[in-house]
Amino acid sequence: MKNSLALSALVLIACWLTACEDHRNSPNAPFPERINFVAERQYPEGIAYSSLLGKFVITSITQGKIGTVDTDGRYADLLSAPELISGIGVKVAGERLFVCVGDQGVSVKSTPQTAFKTAELLVFNLNTRQLERRVEMDNLLPDARHFANDLALSPDGTIYVTDSFSPVIYKIMPDGQASILVNDPRFASATFGLNGIVYHPNGYLIVAQTGAGKLYKVDLKNGNAISEVGGIASLPGDGLTLLNNDLYVVTGQGSRVAQVRSADNWQTASVVKTDENGYFQATTNVAVNNQIYTLNARIREISAAMGNTALLQSRDYSIQRFR
Repeated sequence: MKNSLALSALVLIACWLTACEDHRNSPNAPFPERINFVAERQYPEGIAYSSLLGKFVITSITQGKIGTVDTDGRYADLLSAPELISGIGVKVAGERLFVCVGDQGVSVKSTPQTAFKTAELLVFNLNTRQLERRVEMDNLLPDARHFANDLALSPDGTIYVTDSFSPVIYKIMPDGQASILVNDPRFASATFGLNGIVYHPNGYLIVAQTGAGKLYKVDLKNGNAISEVGGIASLPGDGLTLLNNDLYVVTGQGSRVAQVRSADNWQTASVVKTDENGYFQATTNVAVNNQIYTLNARIREISAAMGNTALLQSRDYSIQRFR
């Protein structure tokens, strides 16, 4: 269906083995509580932070490009590529940017061949702005609907990716080899299934199943055993960020962020705090300076515009700090 980029495996293995996500640690840096920015028709679904650039990094559902936002709210285009149809989840580790590519059919690069059929991971070099690797995952489950949504980086360079339209989590090895980690009916949904994902340093994944309103734990040290995180009422999660062992969940159709805590290694958990001020159609968040910053992305406008992308004209977005 699509051709992968051929690169030196040894070089990329060396790079990916140090793929630890950026978390800026500059407590005296002037990060405001709210950052408003203008980006024409960006509809940014994912957010990360680059210590190399000193800026937030955001994707675009509609434009097939990556941009940056500084703490003063100045937006700038960063990079693009023909393969970047629609950027969803994004992570930054040093010089490299990892972005999930899905396609809801609303991008300027969407085609009948890619819409609702795409699950890929692209790796860019932030110094050269060039595409280094393209990993296809949709071909692992042919003839199914696909939408690569979010990713988690583990310390050994392994990457885990959720698919919202197929009930699977993909595993990408440091050499770029992709496989299906788990395929489970609990992850299926008539709308959006799997969404946000984080890697826990104790050796497991936590994922949000949006349609079911549940969090699940995938134990990588125990045969990838899947268990529901108990103790929580319905919590339809979008983006997830783990900070100081608390999980910050964008929920309520993007209207709030819930701080979730576990005392038993995420067998069960509870909501300890909810911030409901300053969020509007938010998608996901990122940890910066030991704080959580959430992207207000106007995400519900995407669903409303299906079949009529001329409706997608928004230009005003924001990044809100959890309080």
